[in-house]
Amino acid sequence: RYEPTWSSLDSRPLPAWFDEAKFGVFIHWGVFSVPSFGSEWFWWYWQKEKREPYVKFMEANYPPGFSYEDFGPLFTAEFFDPNQWADILKASGAKYVVLTSKHHEGFTLWGSKYSWTWNAVDVGPKRDLVAELAASVRNRTDLHFGLYHSLFEWFNPLFLEDVTNAFQTRRFPTSKSLPELYEIVTKYQPEIVWSDGDGNAPDTYWNSTGFLAWLYNDSPVRDTVVTNDRWGVGSICTHGGFYTCSDRYNPGHLLPHKWENCMTIDKRSWGYRRNAQLGDYLTIEDLVKVQWGKGVAC
Repeated sequence: RYEPTWSSLDSRPLPAWFDEAKFGVFIHWGVFSVPSFGSEWFWWYWQKEKREPYVKFMEANYPPGFSYEDFGPLFTAEFFDPNQWADILKASGAKYVVLTSKHHEGFTLWGSKYSWTWNAVDVGPKRDLVAELAASVRNRTDLHFGLYHSLFEWFNPLFLEDVTNAFQTRRFPTSKSLPELYEIVTKYQPEIVWSDGDGNAPDTYWNSTGFLAWLYNDSPVRDTVVTNDRWGVGSICTHGGFYTCSDRYNPGHLLPHKWENCMTIDKRSWGYRRNAQLGDYLTIEDLVKVQWGKGVAC
């Protein structure tokens, strides 16, 4: 059994299937897809940093007083056909797919009981998008199904309270983030758990080693699951199943530790944005070059 220490957890061999899978697809999808402007960091850039293009976009397109939460009911996913997605993924030649189950905005694409009224079952699509895609991928392809999950949430009051307390309190991870992780693993059994967004907090705040020990020892995917390296400040490119090191990381040479080049198709954003120009997208030649590593994101 693995102990909840990095030395023990890092000794776990990477499941063979991931070593043989050279190409995957990363799907960023959420409420940010409604304004579809700038990037998936829309809420932060608009409300926190008040960047001029985002402020002007809202002034030109939405009434005064319109909040980011008001985008929730507009995220209807009316054209979402999970079978069609699965068929496209299969035709691409990808060997795995990772869906963003929750980004930093906190909106979950499944009906999480820890994200009341801010999830895809209660608001917007009124559908469990994670469950639907997982079922289609498993029924129609041989791809391995994975889930991305953001540890922190920009504007969650519990997280902001912990920030104020210099992470000496842990209300947010114990009541929100960690329960969500256990929930998605138990419910959807992803073979990749792609963690992100440490919120400048250490792994001890997130109890990352405790969760990973459970994941590797007792979870329903303990024999096949693969994890990345984003489990708290100081863990990236140091601990975890495979290294990502930074967004769009490509060292240009082989590394002694398994790594993934999580790369975008759009040079400026991980998600769809309506203001993208043709020149903002990478060419097929550019995308082929990244295959020195593993994976490509969209």
